[in-house]
Amino acid sequence: MAEGWDEDGLRAVRGALHGQDGLTLLAVLRRGPARAVLQLAGDGVAGAAAQGLPGAAEMASSFLGALQERGFQGDEELADRLRAAMGDASVPLLRPLPVDLEMLAMVLEGDPAESGGRLDLTTGECWPAFTDELEPGSDAEEADDPERWLYVPALGSRAGYRDMELFIDGLGNADLADRLRIAISGRGAFRRFKDVLARDEHAWRQYHQFSDERQRGRARAWLAEEGYCPRLPAPLRTT
Repeated sequence: MAEGWDEDGLRAVRGALHGQDGLTLLAVLRRGPARAVLQLAGDGVAGAAAQGLPGAAEMASSFLGALQERGFQGDEELADRLRAAMGDASVPLLRPLPVDLEMLAMVLEGDPAESGGRLDLTTGECWPAFTDELEPGSDAEEADDPERWLYVPALGSRAGYRDMELFIDGLGNADLADRLRIAISGRGAFRRFKDVLARDEHAWRQYHQFSDERQRGRARAWLAEEGYCPRLPAPLRTT
């Protein structure tokens, strides 16, 4: 399992993305392994490359290589976006939405018996099914408008269980890996897995970065199947 980012590094990446600060994003990304933040930062790198910011083409190329080597679900869709941003391929025929992949992933991987939700095709907001109030001003007719809303199914925890298996397989700590394999056997696997992992702060951080990347990738792949993609950031600040 490749080393990940510490909390300060991740905060810096997220801060640069939130502030749409292209040069800072590129600088921050040089501090840690690209492989651990490909889905998190990929759209920001694509935006920087599309703008032609100094160093952006090199970073995009690095991301592309890491995506092709890793091959998680959703990585090929992100690779296509990076190629298009670099001018090496045509722009994918997907409608851009300002969607939060983390929120979308949460809804997609909810309990099928009580979850699911809808995606607002005008704002990119994702609303879980248990949310009673939609956007202020929405009436019943608008709430059922297929031009406004995209149904988001709850697909359950199978993919999350597979994340745990893959994480265990990639651990360099054989003793911890053995304890985690025992933990995920039978009912209550997620709770036992987290209880064991919580005793090792470094492994806990690695797992959450690994799982977050895979969840974002699955959300990106689902979105592409529906004909959409995350919107690239507005022109990133360069000063």
